[in-house]
Amino acid sequence: MRVLVTGAGGFLGGAIARALHQRGDEVISFQRGDYPGLRTLGIQTYRGDIADSSQLNEASNGCDALIHVAAKAGVWGDYQEYYRSNVTATLKVIAACRKNTIPRLVYTSSPSIVFAGEDEDGIDESTPFPEHYLTNYQRTKAEAEEAVLAANTADLASVALRPHLVFGPGDPHLAPRIIERARKGRLRLVGNRENLVDITYIDNAVSAHLLALDALQINASCAGKAYFISNGEPLPMAEIVNRILKAADLDEVRKSISARSAYIIGSIMEFVYSSLKIKSEPVMTRFIARQLSCSHWYDISAARRDLNYEPLISIDEGMENLQNALRNGHEMA
Repeated sequence: MRVLVTGAGGFLGGAIARALHQRGDEVISFQRGDYPGLRTLGIQTYRGDIADSSQLNEASNGCDALIHVAAKAGVWGDYQEYYRSNVTATLKVIAACRKNTIPRLVYTSSPSIVFAGEDEDGIDESTPFPEHYLTNYQRTKAEAEEAVLAANTADLASVALRPHLVFGPGDPHLAPRIIERARKGRLRLVGNRENLVDITYIDNAVSAHLLALDALQINASCAGKAYFISNGEPLPMAEIVNRILKAADLDEVRKSISARSAYIIGSIMEFVYSSLKIKSEPVMTRFIARQLSCSHWYDISAARRDLNYEPLISIDEGMENLQNALRNGHEMA
């Protein structure tokens, strides 16, 4: 197939582009930055703004499928920026699919769009969106997912995947943040330490996207649906944090604060940052406090059934791979 991947300069998008190329698909990448490593592989690259229709239409012309990974992530920032990057850009992607008669659209969503700040124990895709969101990221990703699934028609088959906390060698987000805070002595466990959390090894997240792409066609069982993706091995948050620290050859974190204290600190910091119009991300927010203290793990039986998804790399093996990468100096993507 000829496949356009948006956000191919990122951790997940880049891994998907490389996997498609490796299996023999013709890959076109679209991202803001310049990534010569993709061109070296023989991947055709477009550098531009995904919310620009003309650029996107040119890049996607002649494609058989589009995998839309690009997004603005984070827990802090201006709503309009998140809306443009996550909603407007996704609407442009859908429009490009229709203009260029691309029949398949795979969208990278997020489990956070159903997170209401309470425990999520083995929830499935029937879980509704919350009435109120703690971040603009959640709010805009939810709206984008709704648009993608609503676009599923007789001419365009669409599917949304919700991979949770993707980690592995080259991870620029989860592991580096934990490691950096530990090294600065600013890392704390939040809550009772027993809240179970799902994570997803990078190869498994990539596999889910390729399986969805291959299964997707008009009237396929997965068309018009969303799927949680994870390793299917929920672990206590404290164990995940400490296993990442062990992979970095750092001591376990033992200091903790209560969930209530973390939430109060997050509320205060949000108020201060908003009042002073500080654009950098606070160390603690209400969302971070809830994410660190609540359980969030998912029933992935739907992905197993409709996509034939099965995690290929266990958390044990994934942590070993992460440790080897960190020891070889590959801490950041």
